[in-house]
Parts: sequence; structure tokens; C-alpha cells
Amino acid sequence: MKEHPLELFHYCPKCGSPDFEINNALSRHCSSCGFTYYQNPRASTAAFILNGKGELLVARRGKEPAMGTLDLPGGFVDNNENAEQGMVREIFEETGLTIDSADVTYLYSIPNVYRYSGMDIHTLDLFFLCHVEDDVVVKAADDAAACFWVPLREVYVERFGLRSVRQAVHTFLQRKYK
Repeated sequence: MKEHPLELFHYCPKCGSPDFEINNALSRHCSSCGFTYYQNPRASTAAFILNGKGELLVARRGKEPAMGTLDLPGGFVDNNENAEQGMVREIFEETGLTIDSADVTYLYSIPNVYRYSGMDIHTLDLFFLCHVEDDVVVKAADDAAACFWVPLREVYVERFGLRSVRQAVHTFLQRKYK
């Protein structure tokens, strides 16, 4: 049987009552205070960043999950950010690149489950396309152990560690975005 997404939560976050029961597939309800908590997916972003040479910027994951595998720059959208703002912030944090949010093009989304701190976090991963000049300097930081450019013909899906990113890279390569 599949674990309920809120299985680890045993007490109501509003009143502290242990009467915090599974309500439906996405929520728990407190019979003491009436509070219902919904576990909806977190928004996450990832960017296909291309330079004029037709190379894709990839990162090597510096942390679990999938540490050491390839990834696309990106991460979770913070509260009070739209997806484009979150994407631009995450690109800067991981690569040092400054991207104008007006130059970020939404491509598609893929639902995902991201294992973190022993818990499955359901995400909705939003994929974007960005273009940069050939001479931009990237510097790995934050969650990225390294960042480097790979010619599109040398991008191999199986080297990417996260399921949704592998699926997105596969789709990207099939559609031949430029």
C-alpha cells in the first residue's frame, strides 16, 4: 500500500491535537479545531540554458538526492515569487548568471516526487528555456558542485539523476528547441 503524503504528520499544526486524521488522498483534518491541511505539490523550476554555440548548461548535483549526477539549473519557487522570478533567482544562485525574467520562456511541466529528509515531496516541475551569450562566465554554487557546457549532440538523458529532469531532457531533445 502506498504511503499517504502526510503520514509523518501526527498532530494538528494549528492546535496541536492528536485528533489529526487522514481526510482524503491529499489532506488531514483535525476533529478538535476543524482545521484541514492539504498537501499540494510544491512548484519547482529547471532551465534549459543555451548559448549561441548550441550548448546546454548542465550542473552536477552537489547534494542528495541523486548527488553526482547531471541536472539542470533550478529549484523550488519561494513564497511570493512567480515561476519566472523563482527560475531567475535559482539560476543566479547555482550558476552566477543574471537572466532577465522577460527572457525566460516557459516550455512544459512534469509532476514529480522528490525524496528529501526521508519524505516524499510531490512537486510540479516547470521547465523553461533561456538563451545567453557565448562568453558568459558560470560559477557553480549552492546545490551545484560543477557547471559546464555540453553540445546538444552530446547530451545523454541517462546521465541526469532526477526522473522528471530525465523526462524533460528527453522531450527537449526530441522537440529540438533552439
